[in-house]
Amino acid sequence: MLKLTTKSKLNPGEVVKKAVAYFGPGGYGLTVTNKTDTCASFEGGGGGVEITTCPEGKGTSVDFETREWENQVKEFARSLK
Repeated sequence: MLKLTTKSKLNPGEVVKKAVAYFGPGGYGLTVTNKTDTCASFEGGGGGVEITTCPEGKGTSVDFETREWENQVKEFARSLK
């Protein structure tokens, strides 16, 4: 299990949209189990990914929690910088 926090210049909605494209059916093929303007959850491959965003200054704070998708979460987090 991995918990990770990063910052992004994108707004929360843009981060969630990008996460769905990356982890969801068009990306790694995980099932989207929850999606709002500020968070998204995915399941599949024996694990899952949860992403929660919060506006912070001129950007967004992004929290991740994952099981079995640690490398992909780290890669996605780097892409948000």
